[in-house]
Amino acid sequence: MAHTLWRMAKRPLAVGGMLTAQMVQTIQRPDLESFTDQDPSGVFGDASQPLLRMVVLGDSTVTAPGVEPLDACWARRTALFFSNRYRVELISVAVGGSKVADVHNEQRHRAIVTGGDIAIVCVGGNDALRATPINRFEATYDEMLRSLVTAFPAVAVCGVGDLGTIPRLPAMAKGIARVRARAVDHAIGRVAHRHDVPKSRAWGPEFEPFETDPAIWSGDLFHASAEGHAMYADAAIPLVEEALRRSSSALSGSGESSP
Repeated sequence: MAHTLWRMAKRPLAVGGMLTAQMVQTIQRPDLESFTDQDPSGVFGDASQPLLRMVVLGDSTVTAPGVEPLDACWARRTALFFSNRYRVELISVAVGGSKVADVHNEQRHRAIVTGGDIAIVCVGGNDALRATPINRFEATYDEMLRSLVTAFPAVAVCGVGDLGTIPRLPAMAKGIARVRARAVDHAIGRVAHRHDVPKSRAWGPEFEPFETDPAIWSGDLFHASAEGHAMYADAAIPLVEEALRRSSSALSGSGESSP
């Protein structure tokens, strides 16, 4: 069965129609709650501390629909963690529903113009669910990441986890979503390796609660709840630490080297 799903996931035309139909069924659920994008941008920490500007690009993983309070979203949790060392300016240019082409064509320019010490990219889930061909995804991700590495002292990327755990997905779509997510995550890993950019772990036993604990999911049964974002933050904090460690450039506003 897994081998069959893998072959289907590699054939975008075959899987595209099936997954699109299942996604339409998933979206049209008037019995469930509906949430909108939120902007996690903010400033955290004492003004006397060195400045760390974090620019985040991506999809609803960043915009945190349904997460309350907003400080519980992973981006703010991460900013708050680093606020004991820095005056953290968190800037989000993310838009819910974005695919890698949207990040490359729209968000990337906004992020570069905004500028900062580190860019964090969290995209790929929608490409997995909407059957973007893996080779096209990887090529676009590579081009996008290449420009960010040139523009920012430090860059980090988020992996894509097991989308087959999403409760709202119909049963038939779960297996395909799982295989597609794994393929997209592998593509992100290959690109990150080529550009010497750290990537967060997104698969493993530590993520089992996404399949077993209903509290991980928000009321729309599609996006992660505050509890789910706590797990995202557990992956994001060491990711940012590693990106800053790899960076040999000075932090803006501090004149000091990255830790």
